[in-house]
Amino acid sequence: MTNYVDYSYWGMNTIWWFFWVLFVLWVFATPYDIPGQRNSMSAMDILRKRLASGSITKEEFTERKELLEN
Repeated sequence: MTNYVDYSYWGMNTIWWFFWVLFVLWVFATPYDIPGQRNSMSAMDILRKRLASGSITKEEFTERKELLEN
């Protein structure tokens, strides 16, 4: 009597493991700032960003900062 082991599903099992490993890597490697998601920046962060980009002046920044703090 010979021991017959059926390895016919090994290929599909390997493909599924490969798929799940790639899927998990894709989920964790996806950047967090995906277009279309809500922006989690506060009003002060946006104000600082606008000052750094030069779209508002220092005086406008201080005025709007005071408005936000009150």
